[in-house]
Amino acid sequence: MNSNLSDENEKSPSEDLRAHLKNPIFKTLSAIADKDKTEAYVIGGFVRDLFLKRPSKDIDVVVVGSGIAYAEAVGKKLNTKVAIFKNFGTANIKFQDLEVEFVGARKESYRSESRKPIVEDGTLKDDQLRRDFTINALAINLNAANFGELLDPFDGIKDLENKLIRTPLNPEITFSDDPLRMMRAIRFASQLNFNIDEDALNAIKTQKERISIVSKERITDEMNKIILSKKPSVGFKLLFDTGLLHIIFPQMANLFGVDIVKGKGHKDNFYHTLEVLDNICADTDDLWLRWAAILHDIAKPATKRFEEGHGWTFHGHEDKGARMVPKIFNQLKLPLNEKMKFVQKLVQLHLRPIVLAQDTVTDSAVRRLLFDAGEEIESLMLLCNADVTTKNEYKKTKYRNNFELVKQKLKDVEERDKIRNWQPPISGNDIMETFALEAGKEVGTIKSAIREAILEGEITNDYTEAFNFMLNLAKQMGLNPVNK
Repeated sequence: MNSNLSDENEKSPSEDLRAHLKNPIFKTLSAIADKDKTEAYVIGGFVRDLFLKRPSKDIDVVVVGSGIAYAEAVGKKLNTKVAIFKNFGTANIKFQDLEVEFVGARKESYRSESRKPIVEDGTLKDDQLRRDFTINALAINLNAANFGELLDPFDGIKDLENKLIRTPLNPEITFSDDPLRMMRAIRFASQLNFNIDEDALNAIKTQKERISIVSKERITDEMNKIILSKKPSVGFKLLFDTGLLHIIFPQMANLFGVDIVKGKGHKDNFYHTLEVLDNICADTDDLWLRWAAILHDIAKPATKRFEEGHGWTFHGHEDKGARMVPKIFNQLKLPLNEKMKFVQKLVQLHLRPIVLAQDTVTDSAVRRLLFDAGEEIESLMLLCNADVTTKNEYKKTKYRNNFELVKQKLKDVEERDKIRNWQPPISGNDIMETFALEAGKEVGTIKSAIREAILEGEITNDYTEAFNFMLNLAKQMGLNPVNK
């Protein structure tokens, strides 16, 4: 092994790996493999992450023989439950904080219309050959005679050192057989900050249409992992450059490009969106806040207009964008629940703090923002701060300083007026009982007027003031209280 990944001057590779197999589970796995005269190996992500010094709680074990029978023997020895999945030929157990999955070594062949393989028993080499990438084909022997020995037939260690995603087989075959591997290649590149091998990258471009046989749920699961990586722009640029993004998420791909009319152009909204996404990732791990960054300008292509004497405009893109969110979530099989509503609200409101930061901040404008944003106000401010991507340092500093003023104003007004998640001091029932009214337009008019008076600062958020305001307004409407 290269000294970048181990201290080869002091230890042999096997000695170095044995030091990472101290958990009692490995002693048990080894003992049972030898007792049953079975070849057993740790393979895949756990081994890769050992070399990358990344924590891993998932252990994949491959045996030459029946993975299920081996798992049952391990479960009996450890006195723990074994979950068996006969259709997939796999089993797993939980031990301490680890999850161990067992499978028999196998070789696979594919049909063009499906990513579900035809599976046969195979050797360890067959099993390594079917793996998606060389860095995931690394295996460590668990049998006592060769305990800790690394088996690396495709130079996966070298690829780890070179930070390279490469396939064991011809990448055209690898990606055609299982097109989800194209998404996985890009996801690993984004998570690990690796490059994709040039042949593999070209293969993704030629095989991209094959992604259509993969379920939306699996595609979106990989996309969410890209979004949750430290710098998601790495993954999205690869998705765009390979053409995959145009197929799986065309609305985002449509953000790309700059139109120029009479010498005036607008910023490229695709790269602006990626910059906003990377910006917000420095402040939050929240997947849905990151989705809000992705979708905040999603309606700009649909609202783009060139106005004489002014230039490019995107009027109403926040409203149209908010209306697009449910359709996009449905299309991508994302949850259509409060997560979607959270993203929709942030897309709808994302311009409001920016407008406040440009102008004199009035109490009434702050109250309205607090009223509309509610519990999402902090998330909204994070999004708006991330949305400042100007290269003009004077403008950037000015906006950021103004945002700090807005945040302080939000805090001051909230402490004084308690507007966040505001419930009106006078309810619709109060109005109906006071004036013996049925539910209808008059009740709605009075409620709206009370809300507007509080938001404008004409009265405070107080029951007595609101009640007196209601009595005066009702008198002008020709209404009289029944008990007064």
